[in-house]
Amino acid sequence: MVFKKDFVAKHLGKNNLFSVIKAAILGVPLPLCSCGVIPTALFLRKKKASKGAVLSFLISTPQTGVDSIIATYGMMGPIFAIFRPLAAFVTGIIGGIAANFLDKEEEQITDEEDKFECDTCEIEEPHSHTVLERVTSGLKYAFVEFLDDITIQLIVGIIIAGLISYIIPDNFFQNFGGDGILGMLIMIAVGIPLYVCATASIPIAVSLILKGISPGAAFVFLVVGPATNAATITLISRALGKKTIAIYLSVISVFAILGGFLLNYIFTIIDKPELLIMDHTKESSVFTVITVVLFSILLILSIYRKIRIKFKKPELGSEMPNKTFLIEGMTCNHCVANVKDAITGIEGVQEVKINLTQKNAVVDGDYNSEDVKSAITKAGYKVVE
Repeated sequence: MVFKKDFVAKHLGKNNLFSVIKAAILGVPLPLCSCGVIPTALFLRKKKASKGAVLSFLISTPQTGVDSIIATYGMMGPIFAIFRPLAAFVTGIIGGIAANFLDKEEEQITDEEDKFECDTCEIEEPHSHTVLERVTSGLKYAFVEFLDDITIQLIVGIIIAGLISYIIPDNFFQNFGGDGILGMLIMIAVGIPLYVCATASIPIAVSLILKGISPGAAFVFLVVGPATNAATITLISRALGKKTIAIYLSVISVFAILGGFLLNYIFTIIDKPELLIMDHTKESSVFTVITVVLFSILLILSIYRKIRIKFKKPELGSEMPNKTFLIEGMTCNHCVANVKDAITGIEGVQEVKINLTQKNAVVDGDYNSEDVKSAITKAGYKVVE
């Protein structure tokens, strides 16, 4: 709501170290998932941001965010809460530097006519918004759109964590090498194809630690789980090339393991288990009760919205013929907004309805279907024929 996309792109356009560092600084606090970050990265690339800056942004952003930092502190203690964003920052910079040095084959970026894009509303003509309108839009994103993105993942993560705690015996992973390199490699094998956001991965990591996985191996899962998944790998490969995706996966995997060993060493030196998992007593304050009630209400409303959308049929106002496009790689409200923006700008399109649950877009109007498919592909997604 504060920084415009063009302002960001302007600072990431140069092919140098400073642009890579600024991309990592920008990416660490942003609450974007590994799929939601791709359209933003593609926009930066279209605005001539260097591959290094784009890869730095892609690596640092999904690993953590303001929301996950707070949740990490609450569930895993101060060391993890500090170490996660620092590691995301460092790996982002290293990935960006590697891309600038190893992937010098710059593809042709076509100069497209810039059109006005508003981050607050859908009006296409140039205009401005008051501070109150921006604050309102920011609150809507925080408590509606962003919450809708993580609700199901968070609930599933808590359920998985509960099952791990209930079914798996204590110290199970420790007996099978879970506190060394083997545990880290297992976390990489599980985390790379898995789609889990930075917040939803926390309860799973906590339960793994309680069952014998070392803090370093749990950290590896916290890195590769949110930063990668099968859909993201496919989209990045298509948009930035196979060499870039190789750098992306190598940097994340190698430095996740190095970070894991460093974190294990830190806990060995400190030797204070109470700093690993925050202690939760049965006592509760009035503030705790109020926040739990409010958060529960927000979760219930989010689930209700998802159920309503799932069973709601698209209502198109025009009598013009419409067509449904199945879209691969659309996983969150960021994806919905980017796909809608891409399709809306096509000549002849009158109305667009996106259904995130069913992964489709119903487009109404007199338009060329190939133009719609091309716009969706340029936005970083794939139309399923």
